[in-house]
Amino acid sequence: MSKSEANPADPRDVESIDAIIAAAYDVISGPAGQKREWNRERSLFYPGARIMPTASVPGRNDVDLEPQLLDVEKYIARVEPLLQQGFYETEIARRTEQFGRIAHVWSTYESRHDLSDPAAFMRGINSFQLFNDGKRWWILSIYWQHESAEHGIPDKYL
Repeated sequence: MSKSEANPADPRDVESIDAIIAAAYDVISGPAGQKREWNRERSLFYPGARIMPTASVPGRNDVDLEPQLLDVEKYIARVEPLLQQGFYETEIARRTEQFGRIAHVWSTYESRHDLSDPAAFMRGINSFQLFNDGKRWWILSIYWQHESAEHGIPDKYL
């Protein structure tokens, strides 16, 4: 049995580019103490997909940022304790390029610990690579970088 059969997607989550991007943000967002719907998360990703935060690497002085290449299970293990503190990620701007059954979505986001927080504690850009198999959309990879003093988000992506 494939992973997609083990975790079937809600057809509404994968019927369009808009739907799968919205589902990707929705599944990781929620109040403190709320367990996330990890089977829903798994259902969005093509088997073998990668989730790649760009992060600092402890013990490395030769680079300030480096991609962390994670599969869906390693990503869940990495973020589950962090998301339990309350986390909402919201898309604030998007650029989409599509040709046939492939798409690239450049999605600017902001993050809050609570929806009532007046300001985001973090912003960044998610790069989604998507594939449509003729029946539904799949996430092949998400690669992102948080905004920093050194790397502010350009106006064209806001």
